[in-house]
Amino acid sequence: MCRYMNAKYNIRVNSINPGFIDTPLLHSIWKETSEHAKELLKSVPLGRLGKPEEIVSLITFLLSDEASYITGANIIVDGGYIIY
Repeated sequence: MCRYMNAKYNIRVNSINPGFIDTPLLHSIWKETSEHAKELLKSVPLGRLGKPEEIVSLITFLLSDEASYITGANIIVDGGYIIY
């Protein structure tokens, strides 16, 4: 309920939960555990790392007027890695 308390003030709160995104940080971590990384990547249904631009596009959309009616959303961007 608290995530909607500020909606009357036109304050929207959404979250983005990225999965494995192709960044230097991820590469530095995976360099040490490359075999584990290959196995993890096999478990991503889309079969690839996400691109930083894909996260930026989502952020840009959420900040736009086109998303003015979206609040309280938790958006997972992980190539299908998390299965419910």
